[in-house]
Amino acid sequence: MEEIARVYAEALFDVAKEKDKLDRIHDELDQFAEALDGHRELQVFFFSPYFSSAEKREGIERAVSGADPEFVNFLELLVEKHRMPLIFRIRRQFEDRWKEENRKLDVTVTSAVELDPEVVKKVGAEIEKQTGHSVDLRSAVDDNILGGIVLQVGNMVLDASIRNRLEKLRKNVARAA
Repeated sequence: MEEIARVYAEALFDVAKEKDKLDRIHDELDQFAEALDGHRELQVFFFSPYFSSAEKREGIERAVSGADPEFVNFLELLVEKHRMPLIFRIRRQFEDRWKEENRKLDVTVTSAVELDPEVVKKVGAEIEKQTGHSVDLRSAVDDNILGGIVLQVGNMVLDASIRNRLEKLRKNVARAA
């Protein structure tokens, strides 16, 4: 399923980029997926085999009036091929490609206590400087790490927490014994 979603996401991405509508289609895909995610009735309608493709196309016309024609065609294709249940996976794949294209990184700074917003901004600025990407910065608190910070930059994790250091020490002591 993930491979099928990737193919559809890449096709939508390529068309959006070719037509110079990447940001618009990105936003419309987000809005459509959010609407589906928030309404069980819409999921039942679009995902159910009990409704015909024609009924679902009518539903798309009503649900996304004013949307980009390429995006509407894409949704109609998903309906016709009975692939609408893949919309959330397609969205994730499209989002990954969109972030890569726009040189954006998701960064999460996790600490045991709430960090000063200025410290978080400095961490984000340093990551931007080091990577050359713009950063979507998020701060989180997790008292399980005891102290220090855990940085998640895209798919990479830098764990400089006290909990991690204690775990490494425990393993070294166990190995030495």
